[in-house]
Amino acid sequence: MEAKLYVGNLSYDTTEQGLRELFMQAGGVVSVTLIKEPGSNRSKGFAFVEMTSQGDVQKAIGMFNGYTLDERQLNVNVARPREERGGNNNRRSY
Repeated sequence: MEAKLYVGNLSYDTTEQGLRELFMQAGGVVSVTLIKEPGSNRSKGFAFVEMTSQGDVQKAIGMFNGYTLDERQLNVNVARPREERGGNNNRRSY
């Protein structure tokens, strides 16, 4: 099972390094991916943080869900798998 967190409601000023330093307080951090707008390199306001274990994930949720960082209250929870985006999957053929 992946030990990945979704971190939402981020300030546009929040950096990957800032998130890494924050989440290291809860345990081992494998990676931090701040999602950015293509072309502009501006943050979309959310990130994914991969922790070393499920225990670290639960600790991070307890510590940082609702935590204020850069004047924004964070939403931290277990990342869900990305949903498939349907192209023609919903069309019926008669």
